[in-house]
Amino acid sequence: MSDTTRPRPVHLVIMGVSGSGKTTIAEQLEQRTGVPYAEADVFHPEANKKKMGSGQPLNDDDRWPWLQELRNWMTAQAEKGHSTIVTCSALKKSYRDVLREAVGDEFFVLLDAPEDVLAARMEVRKGHFMPASLLRSQLDTLEGLDADEKGITVDATESPESLATEILAIDALAVLAHEGRPQ
Repeated sequence: MSDTTRPRPVHLVIMGVSGSGKTTIAEQLEQRTGVPYAEADVFHPEANKKKMGSGQPLNDDDRWPWLQELRNWMTAQAEKGHSTIVTCSALKKSYRDVLREAVGDEFFVLLDAPEDVLAARMEVRKGHFMPASLLRSQLDTLEGLDADEKGITVDATESPESLATEILAIDALAVLAHEGRPQ
């Protein structure tokens, strides 16, 4: 009898403050693996986007429904047997706890860069609802990964290509390299 058991789906959460390169890295990983990614920003209700766009930081009450929607999407993908790549600020451990409730295994990659680098990236970005004026608020809110969380912190000033290579070399993410785009 052959073993046809598929590995548990993995949700790779590329996290960090605005301007850290989450989308750029996720696109690199999607190109290399064929595993689709979801932008957490898409799951924000319009009220959250307007609030941030007007220069007001979100509070926990704004974030819970958004994180739950993202978690539900991750679960829906896992129930179909699909791994995912997700970009999400995931600033606090309590926010990551919500994402960890998804079916499957989660692995977090925190993109870390100096504030001046982040601010410069945000200034040149076009069409994003998150103003550079909110960067300090995000940095003040950010809680690094705890020892009991599956994940790593990487230097987001490295090239996207080398970061993608570094991330794909992680044993816990081997399933991503072999899963490919769902049929």
